[in-house]
Amino acid sequence: MARYSMFGMAGIGIAAAIGFVFALSSLGSTLNPPDIGGGLHVFDNGTSPTVFATATQALKKFSSVDDLKSYLSSVEANRGQLEAAQGSAFLARESLDFYRTTMPVPEGAENLSDQGTTQSIAAPSDQSKMRFTETGAKDYSTTNLQVAGVDEPDFLKNDGKYAYILSGDRLTIVDAYPPENATVSVKIALDIQQGQYLQNMFLKNDTLVIFYQEYSQGFVIPEYDFAPQPVSQPKTHALVLDASDRENPKLLHNYEVSGNYNNGRMIGKQVYLITTSDLYDYRNPIVPLVSESSRTVVRPDIYYFDNPDLYYAFNTVTSINIAGDAENAVNSTTFMMNPASTLYASEDNIYIAYQKNQPYYYYQINNKDRFFGAVVPLLAEDVQKEIKDIESNGSLSPSEKWDGVSELLQDNYNRMPESEKNRLFEDIKQALADYDERIAKETQTTVIHKISIGPEGISYGSRGEVPGRLLNQFSMDESGDRFRVATTSEFYSPYRGSILYNNVYVLDGNMKIVGKLEDVARDESIYSARFIGDRLYLVTFQRVDPFFAIDLSNDTPKVLGKLKLPGYSNYLHPYDENHVIGVGKETKENQYGGVETLGVKLSLFDVSDISNPKVVDVYEIGGSGTDSEVLYDHKALLFDKSNNVLSIPVSIYPDYSVPSPPDDRNYQPKVWRGFYVFGVDPEAGFTLKGTVEHFNDVGDYYYAYGTQGSRSFYIGNVLYTVTLNNLIRMNNLQSLDEINQLEIGPSGGIIKSPTLK
Repeated sequence: MARYSMFGMAGIGIAAAIGFVFALSSLGSTLNPPDIGGGLHVFDNGTSPTVFATATQALKKFSSVDDLKSYLSSVEANRGQLEAAQGSAFLARESLDFYRTTMPVPEGAENLSDQGTTQSIAAPSDQSKMRFTETGAKDYSTTNLQVAGVDEPDFLKNDGKYAYILSGDRLTIVDAYPPENATVSVKIALDIQQGQYLQNMFLKNDTLVIFYQEYSQGFVIPEYDFAPQPVSQPKTHALVLDASDRENPKLLHNYEVSGNYNNGRMIGKQVYLITTSDLYDYRNPIVPLVSESSRTVVRPDIYYFDNPDLYYAFNTVTSINIAGDAENAVNSTTFMMNPASTLYASEDNIYIAYQKNQPYYYYQINNKDRFFGAVVPLLAEDVQKEIKDIESNGSLSPSEKWDGVSELLQDNYNRMPESEKNRLFEDIKQALADYDERIAKETQTTVIHKISIGPEGISYGSRGEVPGRLLNQFSMDESGDRFRVATTSEFYSPYRGSILYNNVYVLDGNMKIVGKLEDVARDESIYSARFIGDRLYLVTFQRVDPFFAIDLSNDTPKVLGKLKLPGYSNYLHPYDENHVIGVGKETKENQYGGVETLGVKLSLFDVSDISNPKVVDVYEIGGSGTDSEVLYDHKALLFDKSNNVLSIPVSIYPDYSVPSPPDDRNYQPKVWRGFYVFGVDPEAGFTLKGTVEHFNDVGDYYYAYGTQGSRSFYIGNVLYTVTLNNLIRMNNLQSLDEINQLEIGPSGGIIKSPTLK
């Protein structure tokens, strides 16, 4: 008992924590140093070989379905060993020096090389402006894009004369210009699966490409079972319609692509569709296919990496040339990796990103490696030597080794003065916290795949990794031969609590990190990001809204200036080279010391003096019950500098913190929905031109089946606003004087789905 008396009451918490770490490490077997050199390592477990993680990431193609099945079966059969191998790969770097002094290291073992990532194009300050159609206006706005020349799918498109709107199972074509004569040209009830709805579309001249999902059922027999079991087989339809005759569109193609709809882009006349499908059964995988009318159009090649992953999905990139009926109009390639999460596209490349799917082993404290990597180096040299001697003694079992180490530590602590022991424990806590942070940085990573695209086809570029997680597509950007990424790192340490900070990485064309800026805005996370030319504008938030201007003119990112103000911005949009518009929320500190979210806030930032950003103006809409779709969907924003118009959808809900009138028990506060329309001046800020009301009443707001949100666009000098109740209102773009309105609800004038020509 005397051996434990040294802890005393003051030191018992520290001692217990360290003792817990020590005790747990005795449960594991002796960890031999893994071979972490390059190359492919194959181990035979007596039944089928398995491939373990290597430092390489060579891209390979499966030669057949049997080849795919064999690979997946091997991964599944050896999942436990693979988890351990992946889990120890990065930890080996922390303890390799210790092991080299205690036992032989396999010849050729060396540190793992870092993974990198790749580049970006700034969007114009105005939404893409198109020119004259024969019977339409000269100027009209299109979808708010991240990258100029790279169209994004949406449920509403217009061509300066007609507006095309998806809602539920219907395509509605509206003859929108001139507004005085606006009318519905046609409503087409497309033949889609019950419970599904038309999701998004592209418009190119007179051609529409519409996407929707279908869920069918297949059957597989589980391993060593006898009865087939149902599995879901999602498919994404890509309908290609000829809409030159607006009252009688013709269906040109109905392509069915395996997998759930993920996203898409259109560049010129090439439409790119990304679908993702799970591997329900590694022994009987359902491979991707592109078909039409039960005819196979493309059977995509399936690529994988020689460094196996723990979890797989098929990510299929399909290109459709809508210029004509060319024989090779459809190309498709599948990449077997984690499911696609975030997409960025330039005119030459698609970047598919996802949070790295780590094995459970990663998130457990590897107590033995922590002990030898963080604790042992702080002990006296003679104690370190004795521990190494015990650990290298091959005649001892793991528990016998730990008994010897534990007794050695206890004796050492008993000989130390109390003050010296307490200092050692504090140093150990600091070292463990540093160790945990290093490990967390390596395990919490985002993987980004660069895929080259173009009329000549789809080809894989390269793969990179960056620490942290992405916010959304605006966290990525390609510029020349560089790819820039902004991430947030967040994890927990038992010795430091929650740790939160942000990073910026620059990657070369091979997706290798060539520059970085880390640990930006501690204890805050990224709320919005926008790359504009050689700068990154970043908004982080915890209690206030720091607006950062970061220089990216070379491979060494650096903060040029920052500004703090209440609230935050969820979306940043360029006004010109010296001004940035922010859309977010206002906040204030409440009586309890917390942060209370208020109304929707517009901010205009002046970055002409980049070292000293300023706020030109702030405009707040409503109170805490106010929302705008722009906060989470950039396509809901309309901005055009030349016409001096900024339009955002706004929903003002009642503030339930305000008590109802005491004399009215049946009081029902009103809900307002519509659009706030502004002029923007770099000197004066925001000027409210007016509002366009779509709903202002009590009770339930009418949501039409399958409607997806609110949009505004202009044709000529007319502002068109569309909301969830399928109402289009038309107002003068400058004065907002009402011109006309049109209801496009679910009834009336519906025709059958067109059949293939």
